[in-house]
Amino acid sequence: MKSLKYILTGVLFGIVMSKSEAISWYRIQEMFRFQSFHMFGIIGTAVLTGVIGVWLIKRFGYKDTEGSLIVFPVKEKGWRRYLFGGIIFGFGWVLTGACPGPIFVLLGQGYLLMIVVILGSLLGTYVYGIYRDRLPH
Repeated sequence: MKSLKYILTGVLFGIVMSKSEAISWYRIQEMFRFQSFHMFGIIGTAVLTGVIGVWLIKRFGYKDTEGSLIVFPVKEKGWRRYLFGGIIFGFGWVLTGACPGPIFVLLGQGYLLMIVVILGSLLGTYVYGIYRDRLPH
């Protein structure tokens, strides 16, 4: 029963992604060609929501589902890891037409080719786990 709220949140996320057309390859293409504000508006809204959410968590000291205080570790400053990670993420986004969240929504809508994308994502995560200690962070 405890997992039901997570399942319902995922279903709601899928509905919002679908209805907002955030999973549309055409909308993503419009964004990369700077032809439409649609996706930039969705991403901007997500960033603003995240900023407000983190501020609220820090301000009021919210706890996670296990009752532990949520702490945001301070990472060292550096731009190279963000540049290289962003390039890899962007290549994957351009090649598949979807970022990680919507691939499951697209699979749920019947686009079975997304199974290949999900398997590729899992393989990439596994390979990263193997080489993590040898990579610059």
